[in-house]
Amino acid sequence: MHDLRRQALESGKTVSRKARSKNSSPASSRPNSAPSSRAASRSRAVSKASSDEEENGNLSDETSFSTNSIDELLNGDATDTFTDAWRADLADRIQELIDRKRSSVQGREKCLATYVRILTTQYAEEDIRGKEEELVAAFLKSIKAESSERETILAMKALAITVVTSPSDLIYEAVISPLKRVISDSASIPSKAAAVHCLGTCTFFGGASDDEILDNMAYLLEIVASDGAFIEAQDEPTPVVAALEEWGSLATLIDDLADESEDAAEYFVEQLSSSNPAVQVAAGENIALLYEKSYRPLTEDDGPAEYSELDIASDPDDVPGVPKLVKNYDAYRRTDVLKDTLSDLARLNTRRLSKKEQKSLRTNFADILDSVEYPTHGPRYQNAISHETGKRYGSRMTVRIHKEGVMRIDKWWKLHRLQALRRVLQSGFVTHYERNPVVFESLP
Repeated sequence: MHDLRRQALESGKTVSRKARSKNSSPASSRPNSAPSSRAASRSRAVSKASSDEEENGNLSDETSFSTNSIDELLNGDATDTFTDAWRADLADRIQELIDRKRSSVQGREKCLATYVRILTTQYAEEDIRGKEEELVAAFLKSIKAESSERETILAMKALAITVVTSPSDLIYEAVISPLKRVISDSASIPSKAAAVHCLGTCTFFGGASDDEILDNMAYLLEIVASDGAFIEAQDEPTPVVAALEEWGSLATLIDDLADESEDAAEYFVEQLSSSNPAVQVAAGENIALLYEKSYRPLTEDDGPAEYSELDIASDPDDVPGVPKLVKNYDAYRRTDVLKDTLSDLARLNTRRLSKKEQKSLRTNFADILDSVEYPTHGPRYQNAISHETGKRYGSRMTVRIHKEGVMRIDKWWKLHRLQALRRVLQSGFVTHYERNPVVFESLP
């Protein structure tokens, strides 16, 4: 599914049916900035990146908040080849970032890229412990100055990987205003998108309260509802996709979305008619999450007469120990209309997209439609009966952890968190999942 998102970030605009039907003012002109290139090999050093690539705007893996296709992620088995030599290199880069004396833009870019690469591929909590406040202050200087697009994005990536490595309740308050300024005022579309992703990560891991999480979800929804116009990025796909993705990630932290679900679903349904497949998929995944969260386990305290049979969703095989689910609230009032739209997308046939893209889009929306109809079904649910167990296969999405371990992604909230972590950690996800308790506890 992320291969579609990659294409959206590389070219094209997102225009929803709502935006096309109204007379909106044209977006202000701004320099075009080429977004991130395909994620580079983890072993490639930033210092070896050619100057031609940088001049053409092709940013390296260290600046990317996008991911490869979900299938590449699920089948990947990243291993690192570094020795403990990275510790000395990291200590030098930390000192260089904090001192910042007589540093040049190119020097800071190189230093930040090395810092990001090391913290991505290694779990370095002990190495940055006690230095987080100074590091965050250094990153914010680069973010506020916006001396170059590359330095700004690298600083936000460094901030995100730092808070995932060593969460702190003090980070959120320090970074929220500078990040929102970049989102609203930066002339760089890639910087706006990176700031949205960084905002989501810092809200998730940086000590934000439930009210602050909901406030930021509302802020992200404004970006989506306006097709980017709210942040002076009219019809730009990159920030809209970022806002959709981070909204979904933050929504996994909120137990009850009854008050938010209807309005959010309305905006997401609107984006299903976008001309950009990445926007469509991200909106669809949020819709599936809303329907999943509108149900809760049926408990012994729930009286048999409290809910009708239509409100109770049980496991199709009635597996012992698997609780029945009861609808807590309506995720969206116009479910029948939504099903028709999802069904059309699941059967999409258009010359606008390649065969591979169409197949990916159809697969995604077949999953999303299935979960809207049957909220007990997670991503990649299969009704086929296993000859070995005599039961349905169910959700068959798993992440391989080296050669023996697997992580089962059988809920939409798990997929949203997996994708959010993968955007920050890139190919270092497996390393952090094994060694970083923050990552492990986020995906129990």
